[in-house]
Amino acid sequence: MYLIKDMPSNERPRERLLKFGAKSISTYELIAIILRVGYKDKSAIDLAKIILYQTNSLIELRDKTVMELAKIRGIGLTKAITILAAIELGERVLKPSQEKLQICSPNDVYELLKYDLLNLKQEVLYALFLDVKTNLIAKKQIFIGSLNQSLIHPREVFKYAVKYSAYSIILVHNHPSGDPEPSIQDIEVTERFTEVGELLQIGVLDHVIIADEKYLSIKEYNKKKTRLK
Repeated sequence: MYLIKDMPSNERPRERLLKFGAKSISTYELIAIILRVGYKDKSAIDLAKIILYQTNSLIELRDKTVMELAKIRGIGLTKAITILAAIELGERVLKPSQEKLQICSPNDVYELLKYDLLNLKQEVLYALFLDVKTNLIAKKQIFIGSLNQSLIHPREVFKYAVKYSAYSIILVHNHPSGDPEPSIQDIEVTERFTEVGELLQIGVLDHVIIADEKYLSIKEYNKKKTRLK
């Protein structure tokens, strides 16, 4: 076993961060610093690489529960809690507090989720859950992959709306192509969710598409098309 203490000092994650800064070291090295130690025949670096391999991406790692992370051999509850606490702290540094954050426009949606959705290679669907004053209650990643109403069932969104006692929701997803123009599937998904929301008395206020540094409101898009008819 090749322990971190056996590595040359200029190759150890902590020493490299101290000398070159946090931005200069790799993701698995950052995780290794958080973990501090590995287990049995695996160093903290080995364990960090295993975590990244099994979770596929940092986005997926962020969305893991404590119990899901703890199931990875060598992690356990303490390390799982530490990892998720570090991720949450990083998100709070990058974003303003979400307490009583009011969502009043598509631009507010863009500012809230641009860091989550920019530079992704595939589409990701989020739902924002709002109270009666359109204050943000919670955001939730719902689906990864091309939007298709046959694949995305409204219950996956509305079960959380009920859980959070949300008055309304906003759907948000990205277009990796960089073009925010809605597809037929985007329109169909929006219509389907709106219909289900009306039955449940939980309004679907909008569906916002984020593409690079641009965004588009399907609600405003549909209004414009109606006026042009």
